[in-house]
Amino acid sequence: MTVYRIDLAYDGAAYRGYAIQPNVRTVQGDLETALGHHVPDLTTVVAGRTDAGVHATGQVVSFKADELDCVNVQRSVNSQLGGSASVLGLVAAPAGFDARFSAIGRRYRYDILNREPPDPFLDKTSWRIEWPLDVELMNVAMRPLVGLHDFASFCRKAANRSTERRLDGAEWTRESDIVSLNIWASSFCHQMVRSIVRVAVDVGRGRAAPSVSSAILESMDRQAGFGSAPAHGLTLVEVMY
Repeated sequence: MTVYRIDLAYDGAAYRGYAIQPNVRTVQGDLETALGHHVPDLTTVVAGRTDAGVHATGQVVSFKADELDCVNVQRSVNSQLGGSASVLGLVAAPAGFDARFSAIGRRYRYDILNREPPDPFLDKTSWRIEWPLDVELMNVAMRPLVGLHDFASFCRKAANRSTERRLDGAEWTRESDIVSLNIWASSFCHQMVRSIVRVAVDVGRGRAAPSVSSAILESMDRQAGFGSAPAHGLTLVEVMY
């Protein structure tokens, strides 16, 4: 059998997350239903299981199948996904490729619309904050988080799963009214990025000092943080191999 790679984009607002759940629409559910018409006994592997409301422009999925006509299968699957998701590419991958375990890094972007008037388009993919944000202070707050740490304070705890992660980089930038965080690591624990964003926003608004990120990290206490930023501002933009 051949290993195939799918590059996938989707609008997180249309789904209750990536992973299949009973009685709700999910990305995996729609994708496997569409792909299953061409691949019997289908099993897919995904690079990152995004939460409800989180978008993707660079998600990666792998699966094994007998020889496929990739062009026709891609066209067929996209015709069934209804516009909420799109297979950007479908190709045969090297033997042994695994969307999850072959990945060496994942990069997310979190977008904030930093102005008072709403935007009928940007409001769907960014968190609108009307108060001015100091991007320089937000970046100062990111520095203690880069490196190998136990991010228990920033993660929703899952049973028997480590919260130790190596954060390779985190940078806030501003372009006009859009303030964006680019953040990358080999992997992230549940709600880690959104929790980091929430702390950075309080720093950017002047409600907390930049040193608060270090204090929260060292506390090892989920309750020490400020909660999580809304899901709809977060996008998985790249999986690195």
